Amino acid sequence: MEKKVFVIDTNVLLTDPKSLWKFRHHDVVIPISVLEELDNFKSELSVRGANARKITRHLDMLCQMGDLKAGIRLEGKASLGGSDVGDSGEKVGRLSIHLSREAIPEGLADSHDHRILAVALKLRDAAPSPTTVVLVTSDINLRVKASVYGVASEEYRAARPNFQDPHYQGIKHIALTQQQAGVFQQTKTLKWSGAGALWSNEFVFVSAEKPADSELEEHTTCIYRDGVMSKVENVPRSVWGISARNPEQYCALSALLDDRIRLVTLTGKAGSGKTLLAMASGLYKTTDEDTYQKLLCSRPIFPMGKDIGYLPGDISDKINPWMQPIYDSLDFLVGGGLKGSAMLASARELFEQNLVGVEPLTYIRGRSLTGHYFVVDEAQNLTVHEIKAILTRAGEGTKIILTGDPEQIDVPYIDSENNGLIYAAEKFKSSPVSAHIHLKKGQRSELAELAAELL
Repeated sequence: MEKKVFVIDTNVLLTDPKSLWKFRHHDVVIPISVLEELDNFKSELSVRGANARKITRHLDMLCQMGDLKAGIRLEGKASLGGSDVGDSGEKVGRLSIHLSREAIPEGLADSHDHRILAVALKLRDAAPSPTTVVLVTSDINLRVKASVYGVASEEYRAARPNFQDPHYQGIKHIALTQQQAGVFQQTKTLKWSGAGALWSNEFVFVSAEKPADSELEEHTTCIYRDGVMSKVENVPRSVWGISARNPEQYCALSALLDDRIRLVTLTGKAGSGKTLLAMASGLYKTTDEDTYQKLLCSRPIFPMGKDIGYLPGDISDKINPWMQPIYDSLDFLVGGGLKGSAMLASARELFEQNLVGVEPLTYIRGRSLTGHYFVVDEAQNLTVHEIKAILTRAGEGTKIILTGDPEQIDVPYIDSENNGLIYAAEKFKSSPVSAHIHLKKGQRSELAELAAELL
């Protein structure tokens, strides 16, 4: 089997502190400039800062196993600080720190990225045949530069979900035979063993193969659980003034109001109603049914375009601009027919009674949320590890809703496939406590719908 040497960029370690153990029998090299760059992140109060500190602790413990300059062998399953970090018991290659600062390639300025590229170039030229030197980085521009200078490069693929159903949208269309349609009409349930696998809590639009001979509606909505398709019923016609305007929104409302489903991932283009449906359902379950203690809303603090800089005031004043889309949705839902001061007083009352809360995600690590209906908006801008930090905060009786548009990414090194929202939808789709729905049609306005399609 061909031997490879992987040169690791800083962003790989920040994305996955366990990445060193995921290159199987191949060798791993960390340029010294990567360690220097980790210093810039270790003091951050964020998931990225936590990962920087974690990989630094791993390296510190590995130093006790041998000389990292000369290189040490890594066990496929090593215990560091009481935590198993490997994925198997097999041997992997050697890990070493490249201390020499190699000459920057001609035409490039001195930077951390270019120092890493220089190390890859040096190792490529010195590697015995048939060893291949590969630069692993999430930085697309650095991969392009590596190609220009003749260095093989790859994205860190372990951060991407292995899509079993790449077109999974949480909804399928199934045409029933006349016999199946007859059973379904009588019992409103159908044990499914037909062609096409269904995932847990996947919604199904069923119809008869010959509609003229059946009383089935054109789209009878079902949900699949434990091998059985059951007709979706008892979804309120209106939830805080919001009604489903298309079949996908109807499925979304069903999942959002179903207490058996503890995690809902909603995707869709701008204006498809993701946030409004989630918040309307949260208000309904919190105030009307009293199922949850509090509706908690949040979103990542990351600007689209150039940041406006320092914001004065206390924490409420600072987060207001970031949370304004959530406040807009609340005003729309709470306002109803009210206007002016009456609407403001009504919305303020929900906050004063601690029924609704709006918080940044910055300080969620370490918390335990019990009995909350937790809506995380713009979740496509979160990494896999940030999503994990959020979902592991769920205490007893908490339901989490992740909403976002995977085509609108504002964060470096994240794209429409490796963001935390899509990763969570993929990993949880076989779980009986989760559901995923993709909303296809925009409902905000005719102009918004045209803009989403044409621009």
